[in-house]
Amino acid sequence: ATSLMKQTIHNKGVAGIDELRRTCLEADVKLIGCQMTVDLFGFSRDDFIPEVKDFVGAATFLPTARDADVSLFI
Repeated sequence: ATSLMKQTIHNKGVAGIDELRRTCLEADVKLIGCQMTVDLFGFSRDDFIPEVKDFVGAATFLPTARDADVSLFI
């Protein structure tokens, strides 16, 4: 996260990125990266935390979201 984003999170008193990540991992959340975002910004899979096991586009994600208890696509 950028410095401004980190400062805004802190100022608003909400959970930070590290805390959210830990909570997700403790809850056994399946982390899926957006392939279009990876391609668009020139990221590689190595730029992501190791817990992101899959990278898919929105169309591929839809059946997963349909069958999930909760899903969030950002």
